[in-house]
Amino acid sequence: MDLKLHTCFIAVDDHDKAIAFYCDVLGLEIRNDVKYEGMRWTTVGSPLQPDVSIVLEPPAANPDLSPADRDAMEQLLAKGVLRGVNFTTEDCDALFARVQESGAEVLQEPTDMPYGVRDCAFRDPAGNMLRFMERKG
Repeated sequence: MDLKLHTCFIAVDDHDKAIAFYCDVLGLEIRNDVKYEGMRWTTVGSPLQPDVSIVLEPPAANPDLSPADRDAMEQLLAKGVLRGVNFTTEDCDALFARVQESGAEVLQEPTDMPYGVRDCAFRDPAGNMLRFMERKG
């Protein structure tokens, strides 16, 4: 089976702040930016992985959500309990310094893990947790 990841979604509450973080701080590129019926979806991705994209979307973009579910999604995002994505990097410490300098909330400083990676974690401007891993060995 030739199954590959193509797209994942991250809920954001402010697209302009999210774009500044994902593009200016992390170095991802904008691939698409769509506005429709008062909502916005911005697709970003690494120039090193042209076939993998991240869509930055409103927290309650699903049209089938009830008003109560929309409120719950927005509250979960505001609390910072929604998960984001894991990235790999060749230099965890350099990446940590760059992201920390941007003012992003640090969740974990670079740490050598027993399963063979050095990683760190931050929250993006919407509160999603992002992990950055450097493979060791």
